[in-house]
Amino acid sequence: MKRLYLLLVVLGLAVAGTAAEAQEKYPSKPVKILVPYGPGGATDIVARIVGEHLRDVLGQAYYVENKPGGYGMIAIEDMARSRPDGYTLMVGNVSTNAITPILFKSKLKINYDRDVVPVMRLVDVPAFLLVTTKNFAPRTVAELIDNVKKNPGKVRYGTVGVGSYPDYDMALFAKRAGDLELTGIPNRAGAAGVVLDMVTGDTQVAFLNVASTAAMVRDGKLKPLAIVNHARLPEFPDVPTMAEVGFPDVGTIAWQAMFAPAGTPKDILETVHKGAIRAMQVPAAQKVFADQNFNIVPTPSVEEAKPWLAQEIATWSKITQEVKIPVPE
Repeated sequence: MKRLYLLLVVLGLAVAGTAAEAQEKYPSKPVKILVPYGPGGATDIVARIVGEHLRDVLGQAYYVENKPGGYGMIAIEDMARSRPDGYTLMVGNVSTNAITPILFKSKLKINYDRDVVPVMRLVDVPAFLLVTTKNFAPRTVAELIDNVKKNPGKVRYGTVGVGSYPDYDMALFAKRAGDLELTGIPNRAGAAGVVLDMVTGDTQVAFLNVASTAAMVRDGKLKPLAIVNHARLPEFPDVPTMAEVGFPDVGTIAWQAMFAPAGTPKDILETVHKGAIRAMQVPAAQKVFADQNFNIVPTPSVEEAKPWLAQEIATWSKITQEVKIPVPE
């Protein structure tokens, strides 16, 4: 009887162990993706598309939770403090995950380098250097520079926020074009607010992503002078790249990337990485990204994501040193 009892105990432990292993296989429950902006922007769109198709690829819901504010710090801190088990991820961009850790290092309540790990770059987003067509004459980059020189301080540029990458892009352009005097007008409503300011003529020039402005360009309400991208877009073949107009290192092809809390097991990170690549290969996802003019550029592996992010932060460290923009305390 005692031997039978022991045998039953051993069998029970084996079954329990097998059940625990099955339960622990990632993902076994819904996964939260934090987005440091409100709904509707490029980062939110990317997170939702990838999340939607990750569900089909990995068999669990990947749902977006929007946590805007604090230059991305609210979402970053929330993500970094979560259990490192793959069930809380974040999709962020250049501003939140390369510039914020530089500008607001002392404000972050975490150690960004230690507590955050990049999983992969997902896509990058081309941008136009645009001018309004409402009571503003320049139609080329050379004409814009000439106009600003003749009207120092009077030409206003739109930005989604002080210290954001479009803000730095314009500041760097102004410096490289001969220390132009431009006046920045931030809009808290994000890209949509900047577009409205441009259409009404409240601001005259801005760097804005192609996805949020293409319709206005087609309607003739905004005029693209150049594009920040690897090459000209087939959809806008007459718009030269920034390199072609003499400013090869000005402007940001704004990447969107996925992050996780440090300490997340490597096998989970690799599952997410491989799943996201498969998700972005789904024809429906590729069509949406193509319609938005987003470039699908995944980091080849989890191992390569860390040096990629380190290089991005190093690049932005140089830019933030070259052009000084006072940011809110």
